[in-house]
Amino acid sequence: MDTLNALIMGIVQGLAEYLPISSSGHLEICGKLLGLDLNPEASLEFDVMLHVATVLSTIVILWREFAPLCVSFFTWRRDDNFNTVMKILVSCIPVAIVGICFKDFIEGFFDKNLMIIGICLLVTAALLSFSYFFRTRPLDDSRPDHKAYTPRDINYLDAFVIGCAQAVAVLPGLSRSGTTIATGILLGDKREQVARFSFLMVIIPILGQALLGIKDIVSDPAASSAAEIGWVPMLVGFLASFLVGCAACKWMLDIVKKGKLVWFAVYCLIVGLLCIIFN
Repeated sequence: MDTLNALIMGIVQGLAEYLPISSSGHLEICGKLLGLDLNPEASLEFDVMLHVATVLSTIVILWREFAPLCVSFFTWRRDDNFNTVMKILVSCIPVAIVGICFKDFIEGFFDKNLMIIGICLLVTAALLSFSYFFRTRPLDDSRPDHKAYTPRDINYLDAFVIGCAQAVAVLPGLSRSGTTIATGILLGDKREQVARFSFLMVIIPILGQALLGIKDIVSDPAASSAAEIGWVPMLVGFLASFLVGCAACKWMLDIVKKGKLVWFAVYCLIVGLLCIIFN
């Protein structure tokens, strides 16, 4: 992989991680369009490295929310921040089970199979559309058969259900942010709170996967993706993903607050159909 390709992949990851269009699916599509011919393990390690960059951008943009969470958790304060951390940990249970029990099965999907990516993008489009039309607008309480819809705070059951959505969204083409945010909205949770929770809940799984990757690199440096891709392209991709991710994170928080996810459903529908047609 040359530096320009790594730059493009980093930009795509930075945008697609926060926008509900599937970062893993777009990295697979982008890799195929660029003609990248990496072995599956190197490709997956490079993708994880880009995801780590966007996780760091999440911490930077949401630092005012992230820092108090860490303080409350590590000092064992029984306040709202501590409860939020516990909900995040609950949300990580499903994806941990999937990662431990179905790791090899999941990795088999990362082989630039446009048919699978296209189908998953169509599912993403359907989920975003469903959440928009059924939960983004309050019901008309002037009618006797309707009750006004009031969003609520995320509870522990909601956190677990959103975590199940995140576990399913490991498939390329199924947007993690789109799936988790749409699930939270469908559950009746506050949109802005769901968006922040969605961005924070991915930190633990991605960093955990990165630590496992570092362990593999230390044990066998020649087998790492850096040996095939090169350190300079990896650094360029990492920085591009981080910087673009910072901008995209801010943008996405505003988009979710305004309830405009339906436009991304249209985008996912078009790209999904193109992937299926040109598979």
